[in-house]
Amino acid sequence: MRKTLIAAAALMGMMAAPFAAQAQGVTVGVSGGDRVIVDQNDPDGITVQERPAFREYVVRERIPTFSVPDRIVVGTTLPEAGVTYYDVPQSVATTPYRYTVVNGQTVLVEPRSRRIVQVID
Repeated sequence: MRKTLIAAAALMGMMAAPFAAQAQGVTVGVSGGDRVIVDQNDPDGITVQERPAFREYVVRERIPTFSVPDRIVVGTTLPEAGVTYYDVPQSVATTPYRYTVVNGQTVLVEPRSRRIVQVID
């Protein structure tokens, strides 16, 4: 009896594994009200491994923070005037995006559209 229960439990676990693995994907965009989930493995953004050096660089350079009335989330377009955008040094990361600090948060911005593509936490 005990062997039958163990075998049944093992079989159920093996059958559920593909469904559990499928649920592990990363969602990009707005989810759950104020919470924003971003693909942290964006090949053009700042990778998880590059973030400590990038944060140190921004602090060391004393980049001023700009204030905007909007919430700072991926997809927000920043104003054309009043915000200065900086190149990310290649010694820190290689990315086609520029960065700035808005409302105390460092963000990567697509240069032409001024759209936020990554919020660096």
